[in-house]
Amino acid sequence: MTEVALLLLLCGLGPVLVAEALLARHEVLAYAAGRRAPGGTAPRGMPPARGARPDRPPAAYLVYLDGIGKRHHRDTRDGGRLVKALLERAPELRVLGQVQPYSPLAYALADRPVWTWLRRHVALSLFLHNVMQIFIAADHRYRPLYNRAVGGQIATQLRLAGYRPGCGIPVVVLSYSGGAQVATGAVDELCAQLRCPVSLITLGGFHNGANDISGAAHLHRLTSAGDRIERLGTWVFPQRWRLCRRSNWNRARRAGKITVHRLDPATHVGARSYISAAARLPDGRSHLDRTADTVLALIRA
Repeated sequence: MTEVALLLLLCGLGPVLVAEALLARHEVLAYAAGRRAPGGTAPRGMPPARGARPDRPPAAYLVYLDGIGKRHHRDTRDGGRLVKALLERAPELRVLGQVQPYSPLAYALADRPVWTWLRRHVALSLFLHNVMQIFIAADHRYRPLYNRAVGGQIATQLRLAGYRPGCGIPVVVLSYSGGAQVATGAVDELCAQLRCPVSLITLGGFHNGANDISGAAHLHRLTSAGDRIERLGTWVFPQRWRLCRRSNWNRARRAGKITVHRLDPATHVGARSYISAAARLPDGRSHLDRTADTVLALIRA
């Protein structure tokens, strides 16, 4: 019975996977052909950024790139708990959470009519869409285009939030899970357009290690022994293997650009995840509290 159920599941997913594989490249190819440009405005009623008032320079600009659960302009993985915790602790920051890391054209997935229908009838396709986008962003054929498109999207959103190119205010890109693939690829475009110091913080980062992060001031890798998904990324992508000494990831590691911070025993998702408000540590803090405290300590340092 189990084998029959598995076969039926695979038969049902097969056409969806094929369709997603074909459609995943559509946006980046449309961007490359110049037929469409990334959206340059936030949704009506949504401020360009939250936190520090626009009439005074913030200590830093923080851009949050969510994991594959991202489908709205607003933060959706945890109802915005992580961003809210950061804002409560650090009013001196200006925080942007509306960037669409899985859309080179900056389209929110849930705002597209076809995906609204699919969400009601085939909800799994929403998950598969963003997964496929990660692999498109990692594919050497499309990676430069994807990096330029999303890096440009982030730069545009920062300008709308008040960032002045060359002002010297630090930009920190905090990414969760697959958002790390996009964050590491956006560095060159951000530096070129905004002439700004860029730091990266990856939380359970799932990425292939192929992007050049030599232009970043530093990359802080927040991980845990209980995070199987993050660990999977270090296994499946050869550029993350220590044997591939000439990969961009290993060059950055040898140059001292990467620092690892342990958040054991957190898991990638679930009741004991990095952003769980229920799971408790021996010191009484929640996993969410520790993650927010760690991120802010790194930014302020």
